[in-house]
Amino acid sequence: VQLQASGGGLVQAGGSLSLSCTGSGRGFSNYGVGWLRQAPGKEREFVAGIKWSGEDPLYGDSVKDRFTISRDNAKNTVFLRMNDLKPEDTAVYFCAVAYGGRWWGPYDYWGQGTLVTVSS
Repeated sequence: VQLQASGGGLVQAGGSLSLSCTGSGRGFSNYGVGWLRQAPGKEREFVAGIKWSGEDPLYGDSVKDRFTISRDNAKNTVFLRMNDLKPEDTAVYFCAVAYGGRWWGPYDYWGQGTLVTVSS
């Protein structure tokens, strides 16, 4: 499976942005998918994860109640809706798949990231 993240950009604090992660190749709809992010000089941080069926989403504490993860398996795409963005949300956002029925880390395959910049 190959992953392509898109939708990043520049947004003002308090604004919203939606990211997409599209998977190509067989099996994407059978995998749990996660979004993670890495800001300059910081460690990679878990943002959200979703089961292959779309159930039981998981969120990192820093994004809970602001971000929503969802998926459309017919389109092989996982979405991350980000509301009330803050400057500290600035990071490169990655999507990744987890094998073996998991939708939490550690993740097994990563795609290229997309940059989100939140201005104050």
